[in-house]
Formats: sequence, C-alpha cells, structure tokens
Amino acid sequence: MRTCHRVKRAKVCLRMSRFLAVAAAMLLALCPEEGACGNPDAKRLYDDLLSNYNKLVRPVINVSDPLVVKIKLKLSQLIDVNLKNQIMTTNLWVEQFWYDYKLKWDPEEYGGVLMLHVPSDHIWRPDIVLYNNADGNFEVTLSTKATLHFDGLVEWKPPAIYKSSCEIDVEFFPFDEQTCVMKF
Repeated sequence: MRTCHRVKRAKVCLRMSRFLAVAAAMLLALCPEEGACGNPDAKRLYDDLLSNYNKLVRPVINVSDPLVVKIKLKLSQLIDVNLKNQIMTTNLWVEQFWYDYKLKWDPEEYGGVLMLHVPSDHIWRPDIVLYNNADGNFEVTLSTKATLHFDGLVEWKPPAIYKSSCEIDVEFFPFDEQTCVMKF
C-alpha cells in the first residue's frame, strides 16, 4: 500500500514538473528579449532621454553655473579598526543627489511614468572621492542603477568599502571615544 502511494506521488510530481517546464518555455517564447515584456512607455522614455545624452558633459545650462550635489553617507558596517596602522575600514552607501536638466520629462507623455531606473554608467555622475583614503582605491561600486525622477532629480546610491586614515587614541580604553573624519 505504501509503495503504491509513493508511486502515485512520484507521478504527480513528474506531471507537475513537466507542466512547469512547459509554462516556463511558453513565457520565454512570449518574451524572448530581456525587458521586451516590460513597460513600453518606460522603454520609449529611456530611448528619448538617452539617445543624444552625453554623459561626459556636466549637466548645467551655462558652463559657469555650479552644479549642487548633495551627499549622504549611510554606514552599513564597521568592518575593521586597525590601531597599529590607524586605519578604519567601513562599508557605506554613498547616497548622491543632483538635478540634471537634460533628464526631465512630462509624465503624461509617457504613460504616467514618474521615475526610471537606469544603469549609472549611462548618465553623468559626480566624481566625488574620499580625500583621506588609506589604500589608494578612490572609487565606489560603479555598476549600480540610478533613479531618474521626472523633475530632473537623479538619485545614485552606490555601495563602497573605504579604508580611511583615522587618528585613534586608546589611552582611556575601554572608556574612550573615537572620532574618525572622512573627507570628501
């Protein structure tokens, strides 16, 4: 009796796995390219915004105009504090915000699309680096997406692991307090 029950169960599982394989094949046939079944308004918007966009040009109307970039650091992890070498290693989210007048659109013309996620290497990005870097690696993780808002606001929040110089004084350990400054 138990053997019969196991056999029936195996047949049901086999049928279910065949059904799922056929369903997956049908979905792949309907959407052969990545993003082909996505929002057509968002695709049209992406094409319109970036077809003549030059990411090497600072996004200001007049070259003498300043471009304000707001930056916010969010500590994800304090990886290490090296007392001997006076180095602090941190894992951070480097949140950056600015306005790009070339990346504005009217949501009504694009099916109500209010924001668009694009690869960050397709747009202009500020070259903000850690000045008191201790290991010579000045870059953040570049292969992240940026969020474009219809009013031209750009949000880019890449993660970064920084090793920064930090004067550490443990004279009153364990009652000491440390202040490590990160200069950008």
